[in-house]
Amino acid sequence: LWWERERGLEQVAELVEKRAAYSHGRFSATSVKIMQDGVAENGTAALVEPYLDRCGHATTNTGLSFVDPVALRSIVAALDAEGFQVHVHGLGDRGVREALDALEGTEPLHRHHVAHLQLVHPDDVPRFAELQVAANIQALWACLDDQMVELTIPFLGEERAARQYPFGDLHRSGARLVAGSDWPVSTPNPLEAVHVAVHRMAHGEPGPAGSEPFLPDQSLSLEVAFAAYTSGSAWVCHRDDAGMVAPGAVADLVLLDRDPFDAPEEVGAARVERVWVGGEPVVGG
Repeated sequence: LWWERERGLEQVAELVEKRAAYSHGRFSATSVKIMQDGVAENGTAALVEPYLDRCGHATTNTGLSFVDPVALRSIVAALDAEGFQVHVHGLGDRGVREALDALEGTEPLHRHHVAHLQLVHPDDVPRFAELQVAANIQALWACLDDQMVELTIPFLGEERAARQYPFGDLHRSGARLVAGSDWPVSTPNPLEAVHVAVHRMAHGEPGPAGSEPFLPDQSLSLEVAFAAYTSGSAWVCHRDDAGMVAPGAVADLVLLDRDPFDAPEEVGAARVERVWVGGEPVVGG
């Protein structure tokens, strides 16, 4: 469900009605997305310190908070009180901080999360674990592609550019990592994203920096990356019966054409051969 930022708390009652109307079968309309800021490439991600210009000088632009931070607290509290899960788009370090401030004191059982996390201020990294707010990552973006080199790094500066997509720091701080694709903005193929999470570069597609990994200290182990895209994804969707192979879990299974743990450097090349949903084959017979 979508929070319309031009409107106010009168939406909450409407969202309660939509939740009841839209939830059927395996689909539960129990999450509300709030766009708190924009994206770094066009200078709309909300930053603690201003963007730089092309000459490296500070500007007056610190990005946009689409929802007033004070109002955001009231909005999140109202949604939390109605039992909604709150999903906040937080891409810049100020946007992430505003989201965490609003989520402080909410009910952990609702499994709130902040998504994208391109920049997280070091002071806010441990807050995910402290507040029991999940870190929702889109790992595919954590590489030195043209967009990063040309539209992002020059306008963030050396210090901030060196702390982008801090997946490793979040994991080491005890944050719960969950993962998604953000499709159709990027590929829905989780194996390509897992590859970047582990190697901090895209499989088979060297970017402007050649085969250089992007901030390798923030890489994840293959086990942790796969967990974020399986059990982590299931957890954030309130599917405690899915995302793992265990007695009593639903038989939602994928068979790959190789064991990625035999050759982690080729995980991005793995392909799906068969899929079962609830034990029934849906791909590959």
